[in-house]
Amino acid sequence: MTRIIADISVSLDGFVTGPDPSPDNGLGTGGEALHTWAFSDDPDDRQVLREAAARSGAVILGRHLFDVVDGPKGWDDNVGYGAGEVGKPAFVVVTNAPPESVRLTGLDWTFITTGLPDAVTAARKRAEAASSDSGKDLDVILMGGGATIGSALDAGLVDALTLHLGVPVRNVS
Repeated sequence: MTRIIADISVSLDGFVTGPDPSPDNGLGTGGEALHTWAFSDDPDDRQVLREAAARSGAVILGRHLFDVVDGPKGWDDNVGYGAGEVGKPAFVVVTNAPPESVRLTGLDWTFITTGLPDAVTAARKRAEAASSDSGKDLDVILMGGGATIGSALDAGLVDALTLHLGVPVRNVS
Protein backbone atom coordinates (compact mmCIF):
# COMPACT_ATOMS: atom_id res chain seq x y z
CA MET A 1 0.00 0.00 0.00
CA THR A 2 1.33 3.43 -0.93
CA ARG A 3 1.94 5.62 2.10
CA ILE A 4 2.54 9.37 2.31
CA ILE A 5 5.78 9.85 4.26
CA ALA A 6 6.94 13.32 5.26
CA ASP A 7 10.74 13.18 5.40
CA ILE A 8 12.77 16.21 6.47
CA SER A 9 15.93 17.23 8.28
CA VAL A 10 15.37 19.41 11.33
CA SER A 11 17.67 20.94 13.90
CA LEU A 12 17.32 20.08 17.56
CA ASP A 13 16.03 23.63 18.07
CA GLY A 14 13.25 23.11 15.50
CA PHE A 15 14.48 24.69 12.26
CA VAL A 16 14.57 23.11 8.79
CA THR A 17 17.00 25.68 7.33
CA GLY A 18 19.61 28.05 8.60
CA PRO A 19 18.88 31.81 8.65
CA ASP A 20 18.22 33.64 5.38
CA PRO A 21 17.40 30.79 2.97
CA SER A 22 16.99 31.83 -0.68
CA PRO A 23 17.22 30.24 -4.13
CA ASP A 24 20.97 30.99 -4.08
CA ASN A 25 21.37 29.78 -0.48
CA GLY A 26 18.74 27.06 -0.26
CA LEU A 27 19.67 25.64 3.13
CA GLY A 28 20.26 29.09 4.64
CA THR A 29 23.40 30.17 6.44
CA GLY A 30 24.84 27.14 8.20
CA GLY A 31 21.98 24.92 7.06
CA GLU A 32 24.36 22.40 5.54
CA ALA A 33 24.83 21.07 9.07
CA LEU A 34 21.29 19.67 8.88
CA HIS A 35 22.14 17.50 5.90
CA THR A 36 25.58 16.13 6.75
CA TRP A 37 23.97 12.69 7.08
CA ALA A 38 22.91 12.84 3.42
CA PHE A 39 26.46 13.54 2.21
CA SER A 40 28.29 11.36 4.71
CA ASP A 41 30.44 8.36 3.85
CA ASP A 42 29.31 6.70 7.09
CA PRO A 43 27.78 3.30 6.21
CA ASP A 44 24.80 3.82 8.54
CA ASP A 45 24.02 7.23 7.02
CA ARG A 46 24.37 5.79 3.50
CA GLN A 47 21.94 3.00 4.41
CA VAL A 48 19.34 5.49 5.72
CA LEU A 49 19.59 7.47 2.48
CA ARG A 50 19.56 4.37 0.30
CA GLU A 51 16.48 2.91 2.02
CA ALA A 52 14.57 6.20 1.93
CA ALA A 53 15.35 6.78 -1.73
CA ALA A 54 14.56 3.18 -2.68
CA ARG A 55 11.01 3.43 -1.30
CA SER A 56 10.27 6.57 -3.34
CA GLY A 57 7.62 6.13 -6.00
CA ALA A 58 6.97 9.87 -6.21
CA VAL A 59 8.20 12.95 -4.37
CA ILE A 60 6.22 16.06 -3.42
CA LEU A 61 7.80 19.44 -2.83
CA GLY A 62 6.60 23.00 -2.53
CA ARG A 63 7.37 25.77 -5.02
CA HIS A 64 9.97 27.49 -2.83
CA LEU A 65 11.94 24.26 -2.54
CA PHE A 66 11.52 23.64 -6.28
CA ASP A 67 13.03 27.07 -6.98
CA VAL A 68 16.09 26.10 -4.90
CA VAL A 69 16.38 22.62 -6.43
CA ASP A 70 16.00 23.86 -10.01
CA GLY A 71 18.04 27.03 -9.47
CA PRO A 72 21.59 27.55 -10.73
CA LYS A 73 23.08 26.33 -7.43
CA GLY A 74 20.55 23.50 -7.07
CA TRP A 75 20.69 19.85 -7.95
CA ASP A 76 23.12 18.43 -10.49
CA ASP A 77 24.45 14.99 -11.39
CA ASN A 78 26.16 14.65 -8.01
CA VAL A 79 23.67 16.35 -5.68
CA GLY A 80 19.95 15.70 -5.75
CA TYR A 81 17.21 13.50 -4.44
CA GLY A 82 18.92 10.24 -3.51
CA ALA A 83 21.81 11.08 -5.85
CA GLY A 84 23.64 7.90 -6.76
CA GLU A 85 21.23 5.78 -4.71
CA VAL A 86 18.08 5.37 -6.79
CA GLY A 87 16.48 5.95 -10.13
CA LYS A 88 14.61 9.16 -10.69
CA PRO A 89 11.10 9.15 -9.21
CA ALA A 90 8.36 11.46 -10.43
CA PHE A 91 8.35 14.88 -8.76
CA VAL A 92 5.12 16.73 -7.97
CA VAL A 93 5.36 20.43 -7.15
CA VAL A 94 2.61 22.28 -5.27
CA THR A 95 2.48 25.80 -6.66
CA ASN A 96 0.21 28.71 -7.48
CA ALA A 97 1.81 28.99 -10.91
CA PRO A 98 4.11 26.63 -12.84
CA PRO A 99 7.54 28.01 -13.72
CA GLU A 100 8.12 29.44 -17.18
CA SER A 101 11.00 27.01 -17.70
CA VAL A 102 12.73 24.12 -15.93
CA ARG A 103 16.51 23.70 -15.79
CA LEU A 104 16.40 20.03 -14.72
CA THR A 105 14.67 18.71 -17.82
CA GLY A 106 15.89 15.15 -17.20
CA LEU A 107 13.49 14.78 -14.27
CA ASP A 108 9.77 14.06 -14.45
CA TRP A 109 8.06 17.22 -13.12
CA THR A 110 4.32 17.69 -12.56
CA PHE A 111 3.06 21.07 -11.33
CA ILE A 112 -0.21 21.09 -9.38
CA THR A 113 -1.94 24.45 -8.98
CA THR A 114 -5.10 23.24 -7.25
CA GLY A 115 -3.69 22.61 -3.78
CA LEU A 116 -1.84 20.12 -1.64
CA PRO A 117 -4.60 17.46 -1.50
CA ASP A 118 -4.59 17.30 -5.30
CA ALA A 119 -0.79 17.09 -5.31
CA VAL A 120 -0.96 14.15 -2.90
CA THR A 121 -3.55 12.45 -5.12
CA ALA A 122 -1.39 12.97 -8.23
CA ALA A 123 1.76 11.75 -6.45
CA ARG A 124 -0.06 8.70 -5.08
CA LYS A 125 -1.16 7.74 -8.61
CA ARG A 126 2.43 8.13 -9.86
CA ALA A 127 3.79 6.05 -6.95
CA GLU A 128 1.17 3.33 -7.48
CA ALA A 129 2.07 3.16 -11.18
CA ALA A 130 5.77 2.94 -10.26
CA SER A 131 4.92 0.21 -7.74
CA SER A 132 3.10 -1.76 -10.40
CA ASP A 133 6.01 -1.36 -12.83
CA SER A 134 8.65 -2.36 -10.27
CA GLY A 135 6.72 -5.10 -8.50
CA LYS A 136 7.38 -3.61 -5.06
CA ASP A 137 5.48 -1.24 -2.79
CA LEU A 138 6.64 2.35 -3.22
CA ASP A 139 5.60 5.41 -1.26
CA VAL A 140 5.09 9.11 -1.80
CA ILE A 141 7.82 11.07 -0.07
CA LEU A 142 6.90 14.58 0.99
CA MET A 143 10.33 16.20 1.13
CA GLY A 144 9.35 19.72 2.03
CA GLY A 145 9.92 22.43 2.59
CA GLY A 146 8.84 22.96 6.11
CA ALA A 147 5.66 24.91 5.31
CA THR A 148 4.52 22.24 2.85
CA ILE A 149 5.08 19.45 5.36
CA GLY A 150 3.38 21.49 8.09
CA SER A 151 0.36 22.03 5.87
CA ALA A 152 0.20 18.34 5.01
CA LEU A 153 0.36 17.38 8.68
CA ASP A 154 -2.35 19.91 9.56
CA ALA A 155 -4.57 18.54 6.78
CA GLY A 156 -4.12 14.93 7.92
CA LEU A 157 -2.47 13.93 4.64
CA VAL A 158 0.62 12.27 6.15
CA ASP A 159 0.82 8.60 7.13
CA ALA A 160 4.31 8.74 8.66
CA LEU A 161 6.87 11.39 9.62
CA THR A 162 10.62 10.80 9.36
CA LEU A 163 12.90 13.38 10.98
CA HIS A 164 16.65 13.54 10.49
CA LEU A 165 17.93 15.41 13.55
CA GLY A 166 20.85 17.82 13.26
CA VAL A 167 22.67 20.35 15.36
CA PRO A 168 21.12 23.75 16.06
CA VAL A 169 21.73 26.15 13.20
CA ARG A 170 20.56 29.35 14.88
CA ASN A 171 21.78 31.10 17.98
CA VAL A 172 19.26 30.70 20.75
CA SER A 173 19.06 33.31 23.55
